[in-house]
Amino acid sequence: MNIYAIGDLHLSGEPPTKPMEIFGEHWLGHKEKIKANWLATVKAGDTVIICGDISWAMGLQNAAEDLAWLAQLPGRKLLLRGNHDYWWASLAKMQQLYGADFEFIQNDCIMVGGNAICGTRGWVLPSAENFTVEDEKIYKREAIRLEMSLKAALKQEPASIIVAFHYPPLFAAEEHNLFTDLLEQYHVNYCVYGHIHGENHVLTFEGEREGVNYKLVSCDTQGFELTRIL
Repeated sequence: MNIYAIGDLHLSGEPPTKPMEIFGEHWLGHKEKIKANWLATVKAGDTVIICGDISWAMGLQNAAEDLAWLAQLPGRKLLLRGNHDYWWASLAKMQQLYGADFEFIQNDCIMVGGNAICGTRGWVLPSAENFTVEDEKIYKREAIRLEMSLKAALKQEPASIIVAFHYPPLFAAEEHNLFTDLLEQYHVNYCVYGHIHGENHVLTFEGEREGVNYKLVSCDTQGFELTRIL
């Protein structure tokens, strides 16, 4: 059993209503690239964490085609909300319609073997130049949600803890904030995140710090391939 992560699939139906190559030629055929790597990599017993920005759809019904495409790929799929996932509905509604295909990371943890998968969307960080009072409210709320998820994980006495964000929880190696403090306080082993794009993307911290291994997994920064976490 392996655990993989990928983020920012940015699906928009077939043919795509929002072709991603407008953001760079490397996006050309990105859906096919993701599928080819997924089929070559993921086995039935494996798990894939999807770190948000899954579909451009504006409502759950409109996301049906993209979610059906994702559902037919192998492996257990854990979904996290991104800032462009406007289709994301109430947890009860999504579980009712898609509970057979997906699990949703929201205010709790999901056990995969002996490993706890936690997470929250995250938000703009206080280190951002244009961090506003409204940003601070959302940022603090996301930290509360993350701690709820981590507390749920500790009750399971996991062998390891993996935290998924959509937004990066830090950019500089020396950066400390509510998110990184919680990751260290709860002895998180791995942290994956997306949101950042481009062949010459903004640099985010990757690597080990205070026992936490950080990894950017937005698909275009990883050659449209899955990243193995465990």
